Amino acid sequence: MPTDRNHRNQRNNPYALDGLAVTIHRSAAGVAWRWRTELAILTTTAAAVWRLSHLITLTWAAVGGGLVLAVFGVLPWTRRRFWCVLARHRVHKLCWETRLHTRAGRLPLVLWTRPTKVGERLHLLCRAGICAEDFEAHIGELRAACFARDARVTRNTRWSQLVTIDIIRRDTLAATHHVTSPLRAHRGKALPPPWPGDPGVPATSEP
Repeated sequence: MPTDRNHRNQRNNPYALDGLAVTIHRSAAGVAWRWRTELAILTTTAAAVWRLSHLITLTWAAVGGGLVLAVFGVLPWTRRRFWCVLARHRVHKLCWETRLHTRAGRLPLVLWTRPTKVGERLHLLCRAGICAEDFEAHIGELRAACFARDARVTRNTRWSQLVTIDIIRRDTLAATHHVTSPLRAHRGKALPPPWPGDPGVPATSEP
């Protein structure tokens, strides 16, 4: 038996904007926001190649653009920004796979991602129904998703909906130079007998 929808209740629904937010999230605008860095690079490169094609041939313009991208790709700053973009996409994927989203399907909003000395730092805005403790319960999945050695979650002391996630990739306090023991050269060999004058060897009396 078909049931009539109560339009008055739908008009008074305080969560009517959730459906609109989900529609925007899955629309072209939402996709463009999540891929804003890649779209900006693609648009800038295409505009530069198109401008150079009026001065030189299109082939040499494409070659020049490729060389510029290759030079930027080997710079340390560019590599750090690449890991920031990758971490943002991986956190989005993690939130979807581990169901860290609202019942309407709204994911936490990644406000800003920046590189640090040990990895990356992401600033998130949690929707209603998501908190910092939810991310702390998925620390293992978080560091595995971001290809990191560890991950840390910090809640803002004043605004609990603001969460900071630190992706740890490097240990700046780890030793960079290891001093090997001289005994490694004698591994598997018989050590020479100690001399009487060596420390720890009792002195022998002369006859």
